[in-house]
Amino acid sequence: MPSPLILVTGATGYIASRLIPRLLEQGYRVRALARHPEKLHARRWSSQVEIFKGDVTEPATLPPALDGVHTAYYLIHNMSLGRGYTRREIEGARNFAQAAEEAGIEHIIYLGGLADPEQHIAPHMRSRIETGKTLRQGKVPVTEFRAGVIAGSGSISFEMIRFMTELFPVIPGPAWLKNKSQPIAIQNIVDYLLAALTNPHGRGRVFEIGGPEIFTYQELMQTYAKIRGHKRGFFLLPRIPVWFMAFGINLMTPVPYPIAHALVGGLSSDSIVLHAEAEKTFPEVRLVDFESAVTEAMKRLHPLEIERVWEDGQGGIKNLKHEGFFIHHREVKMNAPPGKIIETIKKFRGVDERLLEHSKFKFGEAWIEWRVSDGVLKQTAYFAPRGLFGFLYWYLLYLFRVFQFRRQMKAVVQCGK
Repeated sequence: MPSPLILVTGATGYIASRLIPRLLEQGYRVRALARHPEKLHARRWSSQVEIFKGDVTEPATLPPALDGVHTAYYLIHNMSLGRGYTRREIEGARNFAQAAEEAGIEHIIYLGGLADPEQHIAPHMRSRIETGKTLRQGKVPVTEFRAGVIAGSGSISFEMIRFMTELFPVIPGPAWLKNKSQPIAIQNIVDYLLAALTNPHGRGRVFEIGGPEIFTYQELMQTYAKIRGHKRGFFLLPRIPVWFMAFGINLMTPVPYPIAHALVGGLSSDSIVLHAEAEKTFPEVRLVDFESAVTEAMKRLHPLEIERVWEDGQGGIKNLKHEGFFIHHREVKMNAPPGKIIETIKKFRGVDERLLEHSKFKFGEAWIEWRVSDGVLKQTAYFAPRGLFGFLYWYLLYLFRVFQFRRQMKAVVQCGK
């Protein structure tokens, strides 16, 4: 008998990127749903899953993706779309619940946000809670998990902590850095999502999930700093406009402005577990402490460990911050034989080594990668900054490096003519 078919929505997102490999390891058949499925082709697991294009705000795209599915994970948010995202989230959840009912889906598993719905909370957190409520209004049983700060490389909240703590010797911030949080390791998020597949006691219920410790947001940053060997102070200001903080976060971290604006509002209240039924219902989940989760995230600070989100089939030049790295990537089509291309690239070894010499001064860690695939030459530079001087190094020498990379690519292209 074939294994159940599992649908993972929001497949280009962070949680899906960690969940899908674990589902495959456990022998499930997986179908991935995404608005932009071309962004999935560079993922290591893409050849092992069915990939469907679909959008929960467009109901006509859902029936093909839901056909034959046993359980569906709802891992969608619309914060990146900016104004009006709360309305779109409710609309999408309503469409999905109806389509799942019509398709005969047995179970929906949803990951939302951790906040006390009886208190005044930010629109972002209210929207997450209302999305779960909308899904539960359908006839398909829903298991809803509510989580706060997720500790893991690639998590939006973790990357905010990482980049801000690396950059500032004295971290400026609002008074709500004293608010409480109960962070949960990404591996435990996935543990709960997987446990809900086979544990029948969670169906139709809402669970607040968090790690074994409660911190203030300031203490989270101090813990990260300690693990990285940094000493950090704090300068708290009573009133900082949300738009101004979001602008700064967008400038200095991988978090886009619309998401930063939504998240900053959500941090203005405590995010802790008030009802601990999850630990009793899912005893198979062994909680990981925050320090261990950060240490594990540091092990992924290598190009071979991160998701290649920049390879989206669009080509061209890309600059981004991702999973602790500054990344500069460029592609060009080639007609030369791969062997000839590789011989030309080898001539740059000395130049590349000089570009990487900053690692001797402890500014950070760096790699330069060349790939030839399907007639396309790809060059990617990775730099993981360590502290303020790492950031200064990257930005002050940026134009020089771009000039070197462009000259190298031009030389390789010439070898094919």
